[in-house]
Amino acid sequence: MKTVLSISSYLAAKEIWRNRGRFLLVSLVIALITLLVLFIAALGEGLGNGNREYISKLDAQLIVYQAKSDYLIQASRLGKDRLAAIRRVEGVADAGMLGTSSVTLVLPESETLKIALLGVEPGHTGEPRIVEGQQLSTDNADEVIIDRNTAIRSGLQLGDMVTIRLTQGTKDEFFTLKIVGITDGQQYSLQPSIFAPFFTWDRVRPKSEAEVNSTTTIANVILVRISDPTQIDVIRQRLESQVNNVETATLKEAIQALPGYSAQQSTLNTQGGFTLFIGILVIGGFFQIQILQKVPQIGVLKAIGATNPVVAAAAIIQIVIVTTVGVLIGGILTFLFSLSFPPTVPIVFNGTTSTFAIVALLLIGPLGGLVSIRYAIRIEIGRASCRERVYAC
Repeated sequence: MKTVLSISSYLAAKEIWRNRGRFLLVSLVIALITLLVLFIAALGEGLGNGNREYISKLDAQLIVYQAKSDYLIQASRLGKDRLAAIRRVEGVADAGMLGTSSVTLVLPESETLKIALLGVEPGHTGEPRIVEGQQLSTDNADEVIIDRNTAIRSGLQLGDMVTIRLTQGTKDEFFTLKIVGITDGQQYSLQPSIFAPFFTWDRVRPKSEAEVNSTTTIANVILVRISDPTQIDVIRQRLESQVNNVETATLKEAIQALPGYSAQQSTLNTQGGFTLFIGILVIGGFFQIQILQKVPQIGVLKAIGATNPVVAAAAIIQIVIVTTVGVLIGGILTFLFSLSFPPTVPIVFNGTTSTFAIVALLLIGPLGGLVSIRYAIRIEIGRASCRERVYAC
């Protein structure tokens, strides 16, 4: 076995070096495929992360919606009476209201930034944990917590005053709030987010003409943290039976129900799969042509005593080397290109996803070369054409 590997490695390395231009070209093609696959994976992760980031980081196990809202946060409406009833359910450790809206952040020099304005109850489930500054103080305080994405894209810092623009009735209104804390990435619906005390959010959120003079406080959903996470199914049944006109969802179910989330991820995963399939065809086609071009040489090798394992191992080593070099170049190019993307582009390189993509790319080389390897070991001296045998001699 050691002899086979030694001879095969020598033959493979010798041929690659003598035809380095040709093999480098194939490695560059593989590098481009690697670049495409990694960016599709990073784009899928970035888009998905931008949609689910806030929900996935909630300190809750269940989300309570208005019945028949199809797990759509924007379509759900729940009042404070429902919040009180939920908090009385046995097994519920805490519950907090969540209100969502979209507003415009007014920046210096008349620049603007579309953001998600989220209303949360200070000290209750739903309020994000800060990494700088302090938590929200009271339900009516004129203060906000901004997420890291908002800070990067706007240049705002702890202690700054933020001005938001929105429409109430038929008029544009402006409200000024103070930044008291900064949290980590908490995007909601692909928008950078700011978090306001719930009653402050209700006062400054966009409203229709009918809502302007209304005194009724309405949340979109209620976030529930349970005492024993292993009893989640039991608590769901209690909530739906004891609280009127509600339905519940786990965080995973809520994420899957986000508008466009499932279709978006399926599309990007399909694109990644087709890219890998194209890689298999490209590599397989190249090495098949390589084998066809060196039928006489393989015949000579077998004539002087080279065995099928030697020929097959040499082909496999060639494929592995070319594929590895291509994936390495593609990975380096991906890293360099990623440094040039602005924070507005939703590209996130997840370690697990990227590793899976790289392993898949390393495997497509041998998979694509299976046909050529099989053809190489089936070449026999007696079946070579006269022209090939004369050329070989």
